[in-house]
Amino acid sequence: MTPSPPPPIAQTVSHPTGHQAVSCTLSLTVLKMLQNTGKLAGRTLFITGASRGIGKAIALKAAKDGANVVIAAKTAQAHPKLPGTIYTAAEEIEAAGGKALPCVVDVRNEQQISEAVENAVKTFGGIDILINNASAINLTGTLDTSMKKVDLMMNINARGTYLTSKLCIPYLKKSKNGHILNLSPPLNMNPVWFKNHCAYTMAKYGMSMCVLGMAEEFRGEIAINALWPKTAIHTAAMEMLGGSDVSSQCRKPDIMADAAYAIFSKPKSFTGNFVIDEELLKEHGISDFDVYAVDPGHPLLPDFFLDEEPEELAKKMQDYGATPKFQSGKEQVSAVTEGPVAETFKAIEGALSVDVVKSTGGVYQFELSGDHPGTWYIDLKNESGSIGHGGFPGKADVRMSMNSEDFVKMFAGKMKPTMAFMTGKLKIKGDMSLAIKLEKLMTQLKAKL
Repeated sequence: MTPSPPPPIAQTVSHPTGHQAVSCTLSLTVLKMLQNTGKLAGRTLFITGASRGIGKAIALKAAKDGANVVIAAKTAQAHPKLPGTIYTAAEEIEAAGGKALPCVVDVRNEQQISEAVENAVKTFGGIDILINNASAINLTGTLDTSMKKVDLMMNINARGTYLTSKLCIPYLKKSKNGHILNLSPPLNMNPVWFKNHCAYTMAKYGMSMCVLGMAEEFRGEIAINALWPKTAIHTAAMEMLGGSDVSSQCRKPDIMADAAYAIFSKPKSFTGNFVIDEELLKEHGISDFDVYAVDPGHPLLPDFFLDEEPEELAKKMQDYGATPKFQSGKEQVSAVTEGPVAETFKAIEGALSVDVVKSTGGVYQFELSGDHPGTWYIDLKNESGSIGHGGFPGKADVRMSMNSEDFVKMFAGKMKPTMAFMTGKLKIKGDMSLAIKLEKLMTQLKAKL
């Protein structure tokens, strides 16, 4: 994956908190680190959530050097929807040349983490690198997020990262080049990243705050950094959020593994940085990023938290033509009144069928404001489906609200659902999985509108 080295380059990445990433000057030696040179041979990595996805990709990258990997994850038995267990991951790690220690660990459980840390030290003699990868996500607004979900995200993302770090730090301090790497974003305080999923952002930023604080607390002893992807990464969890069609808009976890590998090869002085995978690899001479794409050449879906201005990010998403991993900004129509909204609902009515109802199974209600305000619904749950003006005579599974002009633009293909959702122009309440299913109906309608 590594091209021939270009001339030396230095780059500094700024972040909304005012903190800057350390400049990385390119050299031939640095470039070789992206290839497996054996620099992690004999070093021990403790990775939470390493049974699949990005965590496993980092583990396999290190295993090629002959590293020891502690797989600290919950999945001991196959998940009905997500592939891989700690034991299948261990087999892959050992096949790649590393040594593996699978440990059943729920990062909410202090005793399980403590036992895994003790087993790691007993088995491998210490811990050199901690990767806090385990995370939970639920992208809903305040009124639609149960406290059970809030507790889950806070306890896994923020508390789990803090606790695992706390228990590993005594051993990391003994390492010649100890590292902690949290897979979390830069601390972007733009309200756009809070208003639609406040609980998730709070929990995820908790991981980043651990970097901010611990990097200063243990400066000179341990390198503590964050790593975040510039684009969506294709994992099984991503498919659950965005459906199988999302894969073409993603990069493979390999890009995060290569970026993590470069960070681990740096000295302890490289600390307190919020690193973006693509930016770091560019500094290391990588210019062909198609090698990381699931579908080379296809527009990519930008990841969360990286905008400087929300409107600029929204425009970029619209230009990309990407669909969001979590949403489906779709709207409905009626045939009772006149105007662009009514015409849009008429087009939807013409697309309804028993097959559409069977494949969707949900009732959607829309609250529209602006020049053509009103309440509309589309029933994709009963018989051959129906649309209507006014509230649905029952409970709607999904409730969407937006300006009527934006609603028409979105169904006409002139505004991407991603842009509408990310900028707060589209708000969704209720069953997000059903909201995603409605995306298919939007695609069918574009040709008619």
